[in-house]
Amino acid sequence: MSFKEYKVITISEGGCSTILLGSAALPIQKIQDTLNNLANEGWQVVFQVVESKRFLLFWSREAMIITLGK
Repeated sequence: MSFKEYKVITISEGGCSTILLGSAALPIQKIQDTLNNLANEGWQVVFQVVESKRFLLFWSREAMIITLGK
């Protein structure tokens, strides 16, 4: 399927949870709400990846990068 327009969004873990607990889960409810809202606008998920990047000096933080097409 070919798309004429693309959008890339990033959803990451909370910073406070990462510092206080050492790690946190991706906010599933936020991901679900965001994707449902974008689906209502006609967007479809094309690709997604979860990346882990350094947060401050000692912690790492996960982020989900989602590519949408329309």
